[in-house]
Amino acid sequence: MERQKLYKHLSNPKTPIHLTTDTWTSSCQKINYMVVTAHFITEDFVMHKRVVNFREVDTHKAEDMARELLIYINEWGMKNVMTMTVDNAKTNDATINIIVKELPGIYENGKHFHIRCMAHIINLVVKMGLKHKVYHVKNLQDAVKYIRASPQRIKTFKQAMKDAAVESQRFLCGETPTMWNSTFELLRSAYDVKDEFLEYSHQDPMFQKTVGRVPSHSDFEMIKKMMEFLEKFKKKTEKVSCSTKPIFHTYTREILDIEQHLRKHETNPDFMFMVPDMKDKYDKYWGDYDTISDYVFFATLLDPQCKSKFMKVVFTQMLKVKNKDKKMSADEIESKARAKVIDIECKLDKFFKTYLERSNMTSSSQQETPEEVVNFDDENEFFGSYMTSGSFPSTSSESQLQRYLNEDPIGFDKGYDILTWWKNNAVRFPIVARMARDILGMQISTVASESTFSNGRRVITDYRTNLSVVIVESLICTQDWLRKSSLPIYDYDEVHDVLADDDLAIDIVDAIHNLKLTVKRSGN
Repeated sequence: MERQKLYKHLSNPKTPIHLTTDTWTSSCQKINYMVVTAHFITEDFVMHKRVVNFREVDTHKAEDMARELLIYINEWGMKNVMTMTVDNAKTNDATINIIVKELPGIYENGKHFHIRCMAHIINLVVKMGLKHKVYHVKNLQDAVKYIRASPQRIKTFKQAMKDAAVESQRFLCGETPTMWNSTFELLRSAYDVKDEFLEYSHQDPMFQKTVGRVPSHSDFEMIKKMMEFLEKFKKKTEKVSCSTKPIFHTYTREILDIEQHLRKHETNPDFMFMVPDMKDKYDKYWGDYDTISDYVFFATLLDPQCKSKFMKVVFTQMLKVKNKDKKMSADEIESKARAKVIDIECKLDKFFKTYLERSNMTSSSQQETPEEVVNFDDENEFFGSYMTSGSFPSTSSESQLQRYLNEDPIGFDKGYDILTWWKNNAVRFPIVARMARDILGMQISTVASESTFSNGRRVITDYRTNLSVVIVESLICTQDWLRKSSLPIYDYDEVHDVLADDDLAIDIVDAIHNLKLTVKRSGN
């Protein structure tokens, strides 16, 4: 029932869909799974995401990945896939290039179809900086590694914390080499109990001999600076990982805040050896506005707090970053930024006209909705000629988009909800609101898909390794749909019991088989 309800919505040509996808290999089954998550904003301006596929893929080759994704899109009858967000693997670039050739009606032939995962880029930027070993950090890493290597050492360190009446409930965190945020958590957890390292060294004579030296106050002073430096990237990663509310319109402000943060620390003696490599990685993805999707800039213009005024600031700053060799003067930068804003406004106007056409309105007339058109008295030609002569002020010469952009940006409000604003102003700008609704549903990270893998680990355990891939998909997708259904059938506890019951496996397989036969007969 949930699948049929979801299929009806996703297969509607008027429903723009934004997909995120990623792959994961089950450590229990040694099977490579691909997850596909659909994101969309409904007509009541509510954002939704649904896991639509969780299936086995044989290889990571671009041709195979593209073929599988196109099969999934066809099975769901999706006719209006606007964007796809993936990480920055080269295989994904090739995969997207194949997909856009098979999907008709994409903006600018799919040039902006590919959205790069912002969280993944932040990860690459930070890892470039952490490649440079900091003596104080390395000393603390060795100390934590030594203590965590033995249950007895852990017990002794916890006793030292207890004797010192440490209020922190955080214990020393381990480190995962492939995850930079684990390094941040290690530093933070160690800093909270910094005084206990010296106390521990008194109880374990081998500690100092093995590590070399006990972490001192000078070490923790540098650790504190490092934490403050990395805190910005941690907060950005957490913010862009949100998939329950629209954040696509914040893309430009977030990347420029990161650039400003790097620029602020590039002359700091403690970080100047790290920042150049980090800036190089930043510039690769965000240093040139020509490499960024038009949709990003459309979303900024459609943010009532920003509009063209902020857009000019964005391009000005990007040009300053690009102008490393000082070839352009300040006036040239400002002129070029102004021209780029006009260019983006023109592109958005073209995009807007496609929505006019869908609403059975011609792009040439640029007339507004019927309530704004003056109804003339057909029998009075004199009055009619006066009304059309231009002597009478009319709002119909200005499109909805132009009127929206010409209005001043609204004041800053920390609790402001962009979807609520557009919902409340949809009467004034019905077509622009529809366009904004479609664009704001785009995703800037693949975290929504990656989070499904956590659920996959709970479904595929050491005791359930013989689950077929069909059953795995049915369990994960059904659980996701029931939890998020606008009309829930079961309570959460009942749903959990149903999904945990392996005896239902045969019934689920039969149901899926029958459903596929029904879809096949119907020609979908």
